[in-house]
Amino acid sequence: MPSTFTLVTETPVSAQALFDLSLDIDAHVSSMSHSGERAVAGVTNGRIGLGETVTWRARHFGIWWTMTSQITALDEPTHFVDQQVRGPFKTFVHEHRFEQLPTGSRMMDTITVASPTFGSLVERLVLVPYLRRLIAKRNAHLLDALG
Repeated sequence: MPSTFTLVTETPVSAQALFDLSLDIDAHVSSMSHSGERAVAGVTNGRIGLGETVTWRARHFGIWWTMTSQITALDEPTHFVDQQVRGPFKTFVHEHRFEQLPTGSRMMDTITVASPTFGSLVERLVLVPYLRRLIAKRNAHLLDALG
């Protein structure tokens, strides 16, 4: 059974600026430099769009992984979804929501993940905390990039 979690980030940055940067392959690669992540196929730089794919190569848990994601929904500037179409997970769906606030914006990342080999206990105790930290680090990097 898949595990789902949501990470909420509030910021003085506009929702449109966060939306745009969140779709930028170069910004993602920069935010994941600690894992050696790079785009190796599909859209490998610039902004990715609806229906387009990117194949990532990165090292996590000391193992090199390859995963292809596709943008399966996009409603600018409030929402988009990237979903694994090939890779190590049974399920990996990342829903990005952006809400404009009077003093900035709120970014909500909802991740649904299921491992093909480990049970839901390992997902909840290992995978979800790891992904939560990874997304928090990515979001902090995006906010730093926007000033």
